[in-house]
Amino acid sequence: MAAKKSVSGRLASFDMEYLGGRSYIVGVDEAGRGCLAGPVCACALAVKAGAYSNAGFISALADLDDSKRLSPSSREALYGRLADLKARGAIDFEAAFAGVGEIEKYNILGATKLAMERAVGALNLRLSLNLARSGAAATLFGEGDLDLSRANLLIDGNPLKKFPFAHLAIVGGDAQSLAIAAASVVAKVSRDKYMVSLAEKYPEYGFEEHKGYGTPRHLQALLLRGPCPEHRRDFLKKFRGAPGGGAKQAELF
Repeated sequence: MAAKKSVSGRLASFDMEYLGGRSYIVGVDEAGRGCLAGPVCACALAVKAGAYSNAGFISALADLDDSKRLSPSSREALYGRLADLKARGAIDFEAAFAGVGEIEKYNILGATKLAMERAVGALNLRLSLNLARSGAAATLFGEGDLDLSRANLLIDGNPLKKFPFAHLAIVGGDAQSLAIAAASVVAKVSRDKYMVSLAEKYPEYGFEEHKGYGTPRHLQALLLRGPCPEHRRDFLKKFRGAPGGGAKQAELF
């Protein structure tokens, strides 16, 4: 009877179907889209093709999963291992942010795409990936004389309109792809670290605890003190007349 694959083995098998002879798979995911405060963070993480068949690499990430399924301590431990794999050259990653001002200006989807563009662009330049620009369909096997990309780009979720890089959208990709799952961990840990540092500047809001999400403690602080410069004003409007005695917009300001 064949041994059951680890989670990371299953995730790696998924990615290998998308390699198509290229040198890397690049996975992209974000963290913080639904928060009331703080930036949105995106991570682009490149996995070398040879790493997927390396037993040591798969073993090092044996407990990798969608970051939402992991405890904070597990995410921190995985982040440390990912940083070590980066230092060893098996992977590379870049985390990038779009701030509150950009979220207000472009809306959360536009700001998320901006953070993703920054992260992917940094990897594209650093690793000389020569990623295809949008308008050129992402392909698996390099069809076409002009497709010289060294990586296939997998992004969690639905296809992104007006995104500068050709990509393959994977709905639920953070639970299917090793590169996307690893990117989700880096994005989450990177953003959490930022929010903990923000708590030092605004200790009254408890950012170190809830990371900007709409928890009861966070809403209570908003009612008592109003928003700080790191709050997303447009997001606070959703609490107008919320069922069950939710805060009204005027009360939050």
